[in-house]
Amino acid sequence: MNIIVADDEKLAMEYMLSLLRKLEPESQITGFTEAEEVFEYIRARQVDIAFLDIEMGGYNGIELAHKCKDIAPLLNIIFVTGYAEYMTDAFRLHASGYLMKPVRTEDLKAELDNLRHPPQNISKRGIRIQTFGFFEVFVDSVPLKFRRTKCKECLAYLTDRRGARVTYGELAAVLWEDRACNQAVQNNTQKVVSDLVKTLREAGLEELVIRSRRDIAINTTLVDCDYYDVLNGDRERLRTFMGEYMSNYSWAEFKVGELIKLKEEVIHTTPSGRGNG
Repeated sequence: MNIIVADDEKLAMEYMLSLLRKLEPESQITGFTEAEEVFEYIRARQVDIAFLDIEMGGYNGIELAHKCKDIAPLLNIIFVTGYAEYMTDAFRLHASGYLMKPVRTEDLKAELDNLRHPPQNISKRGIRIQTFGFFEVFVDSVPLKFRRTKCKECLAYLTDRRGARVTYGELAAVLWEDRACNQAVQNNTQKVVSDLVKTLREAGLEELVIRSRRDIAINTTLVDCDYYDVLNGDRERLRTFMGEYMSNYSWAEFKVGELIKLKEEVIHTTPSGRGNG
């Protein structure tokens, strides 16, 4: 697991680190005293658990937690504080736990054993999303079977949005682009989302999407995706792009030009592409 501790009191932070390293010797455990460092770290890595002090510099711990959850929706947040009055706010945020200072080893172990989002490591099952050519999802090299074609298109659009939250209204406009967004279309959209969640649950992949009453997103940290790798600078993956991106769907056509331009730029900046210069 990847665990972080954020506390602007260095001694308190180091005390938590020492407890955690005894309980989780194989985990990666990192401490921070500045909120901005926390945000930067979470953006760059998959973090499983964050122990947050309620009062941390210029940030209220609840505000800090909200921003962390915006970056990593499935992050387990455990508040560590000397103040009990924040407990209601913490659980409204759906925090995983709440520890009172001074933290006792047995209480800390209980929180680690009862996380709201237990790390499933489902990415180790080999979830691969193919976007170049036709859109396809593979689990351990086997194509994932969807209940409905619209379910597959829904996941394709979430993949294209790269973890951004998509409202159900936006999703309805994509899935039924030739129809007005009336009540029937809204109901159909909710049914598609529900069927998609059922499909993923049956495959043991429920955490692949993050869903609320108003919107839905894909958890990009759990997948191996050709499109994401290319955006992260993987030139070898870019070579596999042959001018087609999610060819199943008309709304994906706009990305083709961007990818062609990116591939041309890469070709012209590699040593083998300088021959004409």
